[in-house]
Amino acid sequence: MGKLRIRLIIYMASLCLIVSVLFLTCFNSWMEINKNKREKQQLEERYNKLVDKEDELSDEVNKMQDPEYVAKYAREKYLYTKDGELIIDVSN
Repeated sequence: MGKLRIRLIIYMASLCLIVSVLFLTCFNSWMEINKNKREKQQLEERYNKLVDKEDELSDEVNKMQDPEYVAKYAREKYLYTKDGELIIDVSN
């Protein structure tokens, strides 16, 4: 009876150890999967922002091909004037 009891205790301890190792392995894998999902979501958001920025810059490049737009842009942004024009700064 004593040997049977010791053998049963050893089997139960081994089973508990195996289950614990499997649980920890699964838990670590689950944590890694969740971390990767969060990182993927952040990278997708960043990608979408960069795509939007690329669209804006492409539009700006296309607009800069038009000489009239470039002239208007330079007058507004850098306060250039045509002959006979006056600049009045009202930014105060």
